[in-house]
Amino acid sequence: MTFEEELSRIVEAGTDEACAGWMKAIEQEYGKIPLIFQRMAERPEVLVSHLLYKDAVTKTSALDPKHIELICLAVGAALKCVHCTGYHMTAALKMGASREEILETVLIAGLISNSSVLANAYRVIDDKLAKCVPCETQGIVMERSDE
Repeated sequence: MTFEEELSRIVEAGTDEACAGWMKAIEQEYGKIPLIFQRMAERPEVLVSHLLYKDAVTKTSALDPKHIELICLAVGAALKCVHCTGYHMTAALKMGASREEILETVLIAGLISNSSVLANAYRVIDDKLAKCVPCETQGIVMERSDE
C-alpha cells in the first residue's frame, strides 16, 4: 500500500478505527503491544502519526526488514532499554535473523556504546584537567588531544 493509499484509508476509517486496526495488527504479528504504543493509543492521533512516520522511514528504506530490526535491537541495547531490546530481538527473529546475528548485533552495539562513553568522558576530562588549578599546583600535566 502506498503512503497516499494509507492516508486515504485512515481518513476514510477515522483515526480511532485506524488506531484500533494498527493495534490489532501489531498484537497479531508480535504477540503483544509495546507499552509505548498502548499509551500513545490513548490519543489515537499520536499513535497514528507515530506509526505513519515509522512506516514512512522503514517501508521506503534501502535496508531489508531484518536489518532494520537488528539496528533497532542494537539501539535498544545501547540505550539499555530492556523492553526495546526484547521486542526488537523477537521481531528480528521473525524476520529471519539467526542467533549468531542477534549476538553479533548486541556485541557491536556494546562496542560502540563503550567507545562513546570513553570518547565523551576523555574529552571532558582532558578539557577540565587542562584548566585544573589544583592539578597545576601539584605538578600534574595532562597532554590534550584535540581529536
